[in-house]
Amino acid sequence: MVNRREKGKRYERHVAGLFKSEGYNARRGQQYSGANGDADVIGVKGMHIECKHQERMQLYDWMAQAKADAREGEIPCVIHRRNNCADLVTMEFNEWIKLYRAWEADVPEEVRKVWRKE
Repeated sequence: MVNRREKGKRYERHVAGLFKSEGYNARRGQQYSGANGDADVIGVKGMHIECKHQERMQLYDWMAQAKADAREGEIPCVIHRRNNCADLVTMEFNEWIKLYRAWEADVPEEVRKVWRKE
C-alpha cells in the first residue's frame, strides 16, 4: 500500500525540482516550518503553489485551498498529476490571462506576424 503522505512529499520534491531545473530556487515549504497555510513549494515569487499527485481529481477543492492559503499578491495555482500522466497547472482564468498578456507584450514583432498569418 502506498503511504499517501510520503507520496505527497515525493511529488512536492518533484515539482520543486522542475522549478530548479528552470533556474528557480524552489523547495518544499512544509518541511521547513510545518505551519498551515504555507505553499507546498516555495521560492517562485508571486505564486502560491499547491501540489497534488492523486488519481481522483478534486480541482475545485484544491483551488479553494490554494486561494484560502495564498498571501496578498500571490497567484494561487495547483500543480497536479495522475499516475503515468504529465504534470498540469490549474489556475483561475482571470489570473492566467494576466500572465498571458504579460508574456504576449514581450513577443517580438516577427513572431506576431507569423501568428497573424495562421
